[in-house]
Amino acid sequence: MEQLIFFGILIFFFSAILQGLTGFGFSILAVPLITLLISPKTAVPILLLYSIIINLAVLYNTRNSVSIKNIWPFLLTGVIAMPFGTYLLVALEEAILKILIGVIILIFGFLLLMGFRKQFTKEKLAMLPIGFLSGILGGSISVSGPPLIIFLSNQNVNKNTFRGNLALYFLILNIFTLPVYLLNGLLTSEVWSYSLKFSPGLLIGVVLGNLLSHKVRESHFQQITLYLLIILGTISIISSLS
Repeated sequence: MEQLIFFGILIFFFSAILQGLTGFGFSILAVPLITLLISPKTAVPILLLYSIIINLAVLYNTRNSVSIKNIWPFLLTGVIAMPFGTYLLVALEEAILKILIGVIILIFGFLLLMGFRKQFTKEKLAMLPIGFLSGILGGSISVSGPPLIIFLSNQNVNKNTFRGNLALYFLILNIFTLPVYLLNGLLTSEVWSYSLKFSPGLLIGVVLGNLLSHKVRESHFQQITLYLLIILGTISIISSLS
């Protein structure tokens, strides 16, 4: 148990630093790692609780750069889709969830690594299905970011606006997800216990990540992270098959 808590703290520490630096990546990095230690049905609700904290911190840090008018289509369909994702979390077996996590991480890891770009002539209209996919992924495996990240990477916005808009979207989606998880019995005593025990890593990582966001070049850090994601996605699939 002590080893589990130690590694859990490390996982959330580095995941929180990544989120503070780039505005995304917390769940993408944490999910495949923490599900090697605990069940996805326990891990995903923990990530939801932590995401609320970490996105509040990032949002406060970028409060002068946020523009909700640029993300409302994401929010509209993301909130609608999220309960369907939660149903998948409740209904699917643990091994299938791990495979799903691994496949999603691998696909988006490769797309981001290759610098995938897709130009949309009707941007607001295109944001609707992307928000829906994000909501499904957020509700089921707490990895709502990749579709938005790929989409927003086509826009010429500065780093703080990018980080702030993502944090606002994630926070609102998290707030709507919380009662749905509660109604589905996902916020168990085990979830609250692990959340408390892992929290030192999260809190220190959030502070450090926000401090480093102004000093560290994120391009190199992101590239290393993307290679790591591909490895983690593979590990998640292999562990579900073993």
